[in-house]
Amino acid sequence: MYKLLVIEDDKMMSEMLSMYMSGEGYEIKQAENGEQGLKLLAAFDPDVVLLDLMLPDWDGTELCIRMRRQSSVPIMIVSMKSEVSERVQALRAGADDYLCKPFSMHELSARVEALIRRSRLMQAGAAGERPEEGGPDAEKEIKLDAERRLLLVRGGFVETTFSEFEIMKLFLSHPGKVFTREDLINAIRGFDSFVTDRAIDVHIVNLRRKIEKNPKEPHYIRTVWGVGYKYVTEVEAPH
Repeated sequence: MYKLLVIEDDKMMSEMLSMYMSGEGYEIKQAENGEQGLKLLAAFDPDVVLLDLMLPDWDGTELCIRMRRQSSVPIMIVSMKSEVSERVQALRAGADDYLCKPFSMHELSARVEALIRRSRLMQAGAAGERPEEGGPDAEKEIKLDAERRLLLVRGGFVETTFSEFEIMKLFLSHPGKVFTREDLINAIRGFDSFVTDRAIDVHIVNLRRKIEKNPKEPHYIRTVWGVGYKYVTEVEAPH
């Protein structure tokens, strides 16, 4: 049974989330403020956290940063705030997903399942259980395992958010092709309904940090000024 920590000060919302997800087979713990959330994060050791941004004692984004420092647990923001700036801040703070209220409980459940699945795969990777395709060439390449949603960078596992993974899947499927921001938005809109040009730029910055040897002089993910981005292979010389 997977464990879910709900950090939400709205008691009705917290109960609704807990009732639905417990019906889906999850063990639930609830916290009505940030301090309780931090204590339960350590004591309960959840598989995923649902975090509201508006808490009585903590700014939700700051709490997300604090939680990310002490745990790699998947964090999904569940908030009334739908502004692009809030979503961008949450991504930068280490959140893995962002769901705006009101939302479908069915969608919430699907996203939680996907977060846990990716987290388990990354833990397996950290334990040294490399996929079969990680042969000698893996040390020199960036590879994608679409079924298991794994990203291998020079032979090592790198954790990505859902949006980052989908962008990399598109890049790796079409090396050299220039994608506009609109192309990338459309690629991830299925589960990131509020994605914008600014959010795409944040994803690109984060991906460069994860795959480039020098993110300030990117080799793989190149900016095509006035158009968008493209992914190039190792055989292409930097411009």
